[in-house]
Amino acid sequence: MGALVGLGFGLGALLIWSAFATPRAPRPETRKAGRLEQMLGEAGMGGVAPRSMLLLCCAVGGIVCVVVLVVSRTAPLAVVVGGLAAYLPIAVVVGRVRRRRREFAEVWPEAVDDLTSAVRAGMSLPDAVAALAVRGPEPLRPAFEAFALDYQVSGRFGDCLDRLKDRLADPVGDRVIEGLRIAREVGGGELGRLLRNLSSYLRDDLRTRSELEARQSWTINGARLAVAAPWVVLLLMAFQTEVITRYRSATGALVLVAGAAACVFAYRLMMRIGRLPTERRVLS
Repeated sequence: MGALVGLGFGLGALLIWSAFATPRAPRPETRKAGRLEQMLGEAGMGGVAPRSMLLLCCAVGGIVCVVVLVVSRTAPLAVVVGGLAAYLPIAVVVGRVRRRRREFAEVWPEAVDDLTSAVRAGMSLPDAVAALAVRGPEPLRPAFEAFALDYQVSGRFGDCLDRLKDRLADPVGDRVIEGLRIAREVGGGELGRLLRNLSSYLRDDLRTRSELEARQSWTINGARLAVAAPWVVLLLMAFQTEVITRYRSATGALVLVAGAAACVFAYRLMMRIGRLPTERRVLS
């Protein structure tokens, strides 16, 4: 009997020691996405690597540089214009982010109304969210189709919401999804009222922002025209050899560099002055 007690005590001590002696697996560190990677995600181009985008910028700048050099035979002009052209892919991505945010902002109130109707009809919250893959607005359907499949496979509502946020990459979507998460965790007794208030707020915000953007459009178009006009004129002058050769000297190169820097600074300043406040993804 004493041997059995001693064996049990020794086995228990061994298990306790092994629990503390076994090294714990390190927690996976969540890597914070860079600015370019976050921009690509918000543009719906999450599958594009930031390195590929930078290579595309270099390729566009190099091609434009070679073309301008062949036409004008002026190296300083070709380098400056090529450097400005290298920003074109980034500008396209920025424009796509703005269009995607505007498109999502227009359809989120409708999506919230569909959720409200589904919850009021007695559907569970996960089923109501998954139903947006069929009944929701067209721009949001691909993300909710992936959510429905993800939830069907795993059954983990919280993890599926996290992946849905990554697919949408939208500030308004973050607020909607976090509201659904809180309602799910605390029981969802006020879910209907929360969704109705959120839908009303989104519509008011969309109406106000649309009016401001309509008044702001002339500032943006004026800034783009003011920046593009001198360089278009300079490229047209490239076909006149006796005029463009003046920029081959060191003084001409300095004038081109100073002009490019002034254009970039003025454009950024005008865009910052006329920019509307944009909501950031603080819940991502």
